[in-house]
Amino acid sequence: MAGVLLAFAICEVVSRAGIVRRTYLPPASEVLARAVELAGDSAFLDGVGATLRAWALGLGLACAIAVPVGLLLGSVPVVDAASRAVVEFLRPLPSVALIPLVSLLLGSGTETEVVLVMYASVWPILFNTVYGLGETESLAKDTLRAFGFGRLAVLLRVELPATAPFIAAGVRISAAVALILAVATEILAGFGEGLGIFIAQAGLATDGTRDVLAGVVWAGALGLVVNAVLVRIERGLFPWTPEHRERKR
Repeated sequence: MAGVLLAFAICEVVSRAGIVRRTYLPPASEVLARAVELAGDSAFLDGVGATLRAWALGLGLACAIAVPVGLLLGSVPVVDAASRAVVEFLRPLPSVALIPLVSLLLGSGTETEVVLVMYASVWPILFNTVYGLGETESLAKDTLRAFGFGRLAVLLRVELPATAPFIAAGVRISAAVALILAVATEILAGFGEGLGIFIAQAGLATDGTRDVLAGVVWAGALGLVVNAVLVRIERGLFPWTPEHRERKR
């Protein structure tokens, strides 16, 4: 909080002292006042809702794809070796660079935004799932096998519960990536509805810097809220993890 207050104080002083033109950097107090004012704008809130819907759909699809695929890659070394080249080729591709291609194939609607969000969100969840399987205690797996449990039973009874905290961490990382990409896709699209659309249209206005920064404040606040909610869920579901045990102390 001290860092945030210091940053806002610097912006306020720099703007009001005339060091930077107000058209480029409005005072932080005016930006915050505009951000609060937007909370009463139904059209703006509808746009925020549209962004959150695309974010939730893309993140949900990413979880539905990445977790099973990650379990498969982490459990079957042959499949992991066979698909490694494809995964390493696709992973570095920035999702923003795919916007023209996906827009050409699907148009500039919600489908494009959801697909791009899903693509960007898959990788942290996928690799965290694979890594979590690799960190599973071998003694527990060997014990179940000694009692005659099959491969599927070991996966469901030992590996999946042990991997769940890693998957949750991947979802938390992907949630932030998904929100960034949802807003960025809307900004580049420039039309429709959404928080990014509001920022893009404000940027084209003659004196729209204050609205642009107010939209950015909303995007940052949404990211903080989403992260806080997911962290709280993680603490409730996995209180035995070392990170959460240390925080309790």
